[in-house]
Parts: sequence; C-alpha cells; structure tokens
Amino acid sequence: MAEWNLTQLRRAIKAAGVSLWTWNVDTDAFRMDQRGYELWDITTEGVLSFEDLSDKIHPADRDRVRAAFAATRAVVGPYEIDFRILSDLDVRWVSARGQGSDEDIIASLMTGIFLDVTGRKQAEEGHELLAGEMSHRVKNLLAIASGLTQMTSRSSSSIADMTSQLTERLTALGRAHDLVRPLPGGQGTAALLGDLITILLAPYDETAAYSGRVRVAVPRMGVGEAAATGLALVIHELATNSLKYGALSSAAGTLNVSGTVDENHVTLSWIEQGGPSVVPPTGPGGYGSKLLERTMAGHLGGSIAYDWTPAGALVSLKIDARRLAV
Repeated sequence: MAEWNLTQLRRAIKAAGVSLWTWNVDTDAFRMDQRGYELWDITTEGVLSFEDLSDKIHPADRDRVRAAFAATRAVVGPYEIDFRILSDLDVRWVSARGQGSDEDIIASLMTGIFLDVTGRKQAEEGHELLAGEMSHRVKNLLAIASGLTQMTSRSSSSIADMTSQLTERLTALGRAHDLVRPLPGGQGTAALLGDLITILLAPYDETAAYSGRVRVAVPRMGVGEAAATGLALVIHELATNSLKYGALSSAAGTLNVSGTVDENHVTLSWIEQGGPSVVPPTGPGGYGSKLLERTMAGHLGGSIAYDWTPAGALVSLKIDARRLAV
C-alpha cells in the first residue's frame, strides 16, 4: 500500500482547500491551522474557545451546531454538519467533518476539518429557487388555460368560433411566454415599452362585445433585453392573478395600464375595475408575491406597492429608468 510523507499530505490538504481543527471538550480550547483562521475571519491572537467560535455562527444555525459538536463527545465514526458563519464581508457556508474514535473520546479530543462549501450551497439554493419558480409557472399556465377557455366561451357563437378564438389566444400566450424567459446566447433585441406590455396582455383581451377591456397607455421608450425579461415576468404574474381572482376573471372587468416617467424612475400603474369584490390578502404572501418583489428589486431596481380598493386592485410598479434601458 502506498504511503505519503508529511510534505505530500500538507500539499494535498492545501490543494483541497480544507483547514484542520482540534477541540478539547474538557477545556473548550479550540485550535485551527492558518487557513481556518482565515476562513472564520478570526485573529490568531489569544486563546480560542469553541464559545468564541460560536459567536461567528449564523444565529439561525448556532444552537444546531452547538448540539452537534456536543454530540461528538460520544460519537464513534464519521460526522458532518453544514452551517453558515458571519464575517465582516459576507456569509459563508462551512462544512465541519470529522471521524470519532474510542481513543479520541478517552482523550477528550475531537479532530476534524472545515471546508468552505459556499459555492455548492449557493448552487443548491439556485436550483431550488429555479425548481420552485418552474413549478409556480406551470400551475399558473394551467390556471390561465382554464381562464382563457371560460373567457372565450362568453364571446363565441359556435364551437368552431370558440375553437378558433381559443387557438388564437393560446398562440398569443405562447408568444407572450417567450418574453418571460431569457433567450439563450443573448439573442433578441430591445422593444418599446408599450409594445411589450400589449403583447403580454393580448391573450387576456376579449373580442366582440367585450373588446378593448385591456388598455395600455405608457410613455414611448425602449426596454433593454435584460430588463424585458424581468418586466415580462412581472406583467405575466399580475395578469395571471387578475385572471384568477381579479378584473380579468369577470366579463365586465377592465384593466388599464398607464405610466409616467421622470429623471430617475418609470412608474407603471396597473388599475383593475369591474371585477369581483376585492378581498385584501392576509399573511406573508405566496410564492407569486415573493417572485414579484424579488424581480422588481433585483432585476429592475425598483419596488411594487398594492392598494386593494373595493372597486379593484391598484398596483404601482416603480422601476429604475437606467435599469429599464439595459
């Protein structure tokens, strides 16, 4: 069996990006190598205890980590726990791993490694966020299809007419949905604000006796490719909610989208009227409301505000004018 000398082991540890630690469970003394102090953003001066280290652990994880480390006093075999630590610059994810033995327990010494797993955790969170968003969109599309079917039946004179209208609406919905997802390889060009909103809301406009229930009157200005994706997602989400609960769910309901622009911001007003009686939502809100807030703040550098009037929902979208052009 191959053997490695001390120099080779040190090189392997450095290449792996791990730091070594030892904890005396009787005295609470905690020792780390230089990489460990850098990872935890702690000075090497003075005596370090596990309690000192605990102060750097994220408050939401602190009790869990303390309990896990205390349990290693009697653990024989491998152990591992992931948690967050706080530094002056950011929040990092750390994985603490070790191998307990009878000798360690007798000597009251626990030994293991710390590994910075921030990148992996961020990727996992990104995947979970994407999965949640995709699930939310699929549910919304099913609700939209049902709502469009009911809407089309109100203005259709025959099965053939209904089939034709519904097909047109679903085709328009497909075109609008393409605007909600980013195009691969940076494809696509900027669009006019009014054209973008009109395309997104076209599937929800009635025909025949109910035509013109959706009105768009916004400043003539361009929307950049990056901003178009975020704005399309917001408009799509608001339209879905209106179709399920608001003005677009009623034959008499109307939707007006208007806008104003100043030096720094573009403000869009989403005004619903003639729909069911408005019941203000309670609680922290569902995935859709969180998606709207995250998109407005993150993608568009703005905010969203609601006014639940008896006549219909009033939504104000405040967007950073510089972000809108990107």
